[in-house]
Amino acid sequence: MRELSRILRVSQDRFGWAGTKDKRALTKQRISIWDMSEEELSRVRLKDVELTPVGRSNKKISLGDLWGNRFKITIRDIALQVDETLDRVKNITRELENGVPDFFGVQRFGENRPVTHVVGEAIAKGNLKDAALTYIARPFPDESEDIRQARKYVQDTGDFKAGLNMYPLRLQFERAMMNYLIANPDDHAGAFRVLSPNLQKMFLHAYQSYVFNIILSRRIDAGLSINEAYDGDVVCFKNEVGMPDTSRLQKVNADNLDGINNLITKGRAFVTAPLIGYDTQFSEGGQGEIEREVIRELNIDTEGFKVPGMPEIASKGLRREIVLVVKPEFSVMEDEVNEGKTKVVLEFTLPKGSYATVVLREYMKGQAILS
Repeated sequence: MRELSRILRVSQDRFGWAGTKDKRALTKQRISIWDMSEEELSRVRLKDVELTPVGRSNKKISLGDLWGNRFKITIRDIALQVDETLDRVKNITRELENGVPDFFGVQRFGENRPVTHVVGEAIAKGNLKDAALTYIARPFPDESEDIRQARKYVQDTGDFKAGLNMYPLRLQFERAMMNYLIANPDDHAGAFRVLSPNLQKMFLHAYQSYVFNIILSRRIDAGLSINEAYDGDVVCFKNEVGMPDTSRLQKVNADNLDGINNLITKGRAFVTAPLIGYDTQFSEGGQGEIEREVIRELNIDTEGFKVPGMPEIASKGLRREIVLVVKPEFSVMEDEVNEGKTKVVLEFTLPKGSYATVVLREYMKGQAILS
């Protein structure tokens, strides 16, 4: 969008899109550009980008407008014969018929540097100084040696001026925050405000996601089904395109339990768990006990999500379905890239906010979402 804005010589405010796509992928999405002719668009030449006008609307596309995403993913270099791979894929797909736990994927927290939720926790607990220093300077093993050394130096010394000389230019967000703190040493809220509004909110949202993953893990550990409601649960209902709609909630009780579970069986209702915020309404029953236990263990004060130092990123909380219903289509064949190996191609659709990596984990049996 930034490049299109530059090429077309118009403000980025004139662009709209409903969400971001994977960095390493061939992706397609609808965007909107206010007051732009097809002739002007036809002159755009941008590497690896194709623009196709599809119509006009009186409404801008905005974040959250999409219902879901379609994926086509190839898994290569499988050291099994085609027939054995096919049997395994069929068995796993059969196991997924009732859905998988709707965990947030690891990229929510940062794959190589899982620090986003740690920063969010510090923000929610009112420690903006710790939050800023954690984001700028906490090193992680999977980073390059020069970056680890630079972060370690700033972490130990708090010397942002020297840090600017050590941090590579590609760490633009950390550099921007350090520049601000050099001029305004005690304004850590201001340091976060040099980042985009969406990035500022991402920290708190990542912490909410982290807590959600723990709550969902505890439900599974307690032997409670993700495909069945119990007295005290809170469910949501499907929308007009068959996706879970967490704006339509109902608490489960003894009187409606059988009816709710009938709707769940038909794919018309879904059990939810909270993304904790300052206005969270907890479940009751066994699920409620799990939620409150996690809150106690993590020493969470829900009032912290009002973020007095940065009220613009406050979060009242919401709920998220705990089961991800997915019906993958698949094909298995020889891998033309890796001789003697097999590949699997998976195609499936997910609701917005759900992670393809969570589905892939069921097939590939990779590392756990929570350690």
